[in-house]
Amino acid sequence: MAQFENWLTTLSDLVWGPHLLILLIGTGIFLTVRLGFIQVTRLGFGLREAFIPKAKDEQKKHRGDITHFQALMTALAATVGTGNMVGVATAVVLGGPGAIVWMWLSGFIGMATKYAEAILAVKYRVVDERGEIAGGPMYYLEHGLKKRWLGMTFALFAAVAAFGIGNGVQTNSISLALNTSFGVPLFVTGIVLMVLTAFVILGGVKAIGKVVGVFVPVMIFAYVGGGVTILVMNAELIPSAFATIFSSTFSAEAIGGGALGAAIRYGVARGVFSNEAGLGSAPIAAAAAKTDFPGRQALVSMTQVLIDTLIVCSITGLTIVMSGQYASGLQGIELTQASFAYFLGPVGELIVTISLVFFAFSTVIGWCYYGERSIYYLFGERSIVPYRIMYIVVAGLGAMTTNLNLIWAVSDVFNGLMAIPNLIGLLFLSGVVVAETKRFELEMKKERQQAA
Repeated sequence: MAQFENWLTTLSDLVWGPHLLILLIGTGIFLTVRLGFIQVTRLGFGLREAFIPKAKDEQKKHRGDITHFQALMTALAATVGTGNMVGVATAVVLGGPGAIVWMWLSGFIGMATKYAEAILAVKYRVVDERGEIAGGPMYYLEHGLKKRWLGMTFALFAAVAAFGIGNGVQTNSISLALNTSFGVPLFVTGIVLMVLTAFVILGGVKAIGKVVGVFVPVMIFAYVGGGVTILVMNAELIPSAFATIFSSTFSAEAIGGGALGAAIRYGVARGVFSNEAGLGSAPIAAAAAKTDFPGRQALVSMTQVLIDTLIVCSITGLTIVMSGQYASGLQGIELTQASFAYFLGPVGELIVTISLVFFAFSTVIGWCYYGERSIYYLFGERSIVPYRIMYIVVAGLGAMTTNLNLIWAVSDVFNGLMAIPNLIGLLFLSGVVVAETKRFELEMKKERQQAA
């Protein structure tokens, strides 16, 4: 097992080498410039579309299975998870406080990437044999780029990645957190998670959309509330925390003896792990949204990265740096728990533990939808139920294992592999993204004129 783990780690280092980081950042910068910094100019519109409810009659006339808000919450359910707590802590330990800056950078340019993914997902979506909407990178790679083999490659990597990034990593983090804080046996957590996962995902995307539409806003509000309380109560420490973060950005004085490359790699990799911009997962949910224009849902999807990385991850990172606990030798969720406890005592640790449970479980739910859409693309209707059953079983097994390094290595490998075909599609279809953006700009101009 140790040899297999070392092999996976080597493969992960190869996949997440400079070529992928350049491809991720380069694609984001390219799209940001080509779209005129849309993450700045149209952010307000995207937030309004996401959070201001539409009339039911207006929603009914649009094609899709779930609302803009539910699509956003499904995507957030899949992204707001261990990456926001464990991933940030890992990035700071392995890459130093400066890794947070690279996480912010990946988040900012990732908003343009996420926008492009969503606009293509909605444009090239189809109706499956059950009458449900199906979309995502596999469809825009096939129908837009005319490369079905590339779509199949993405779908294969995504279906496998779901068991790691969306399942095993999440349930393992839940079981370890509950075991550490409350002494709950791992197998008990595993059984409970299997039952709860089955209860939600067997209902399909509409059931998932309804659950996360209530579930996700509450859990994010609770964690952000605890983090903001720490920041407000210790506002005098914020300037020095920023100074530490920025001073170590390029000097890369990482606690673990890292260098600048480590700060960039772990900052970008953990940022992508958290917000998934460029991976191609979130557009699968975006494709199911009830919308009239691809650009409308794309602007909503763009706000996901803002919430995930630039708000939730920032709170975690600032708290860790302000507490100084990153120099204590602690790692993962224990570091985040210790940092919150440093300021809030046992209540701080409890906030992190409970938030992690809800964050991670929501990710399990959201990623099951991504995985089953991918497996459906490859093998059709008959593959969905077996995939769901396997997914439920893995949720339990992930919770019961103690080999966290193995699970993270598998996740890193397939995250990187699924990103490659998706990023190729985004680059070659960027002209379509620009054309659809201009088309929607004209529509918004008409709406403003009618409202005037």
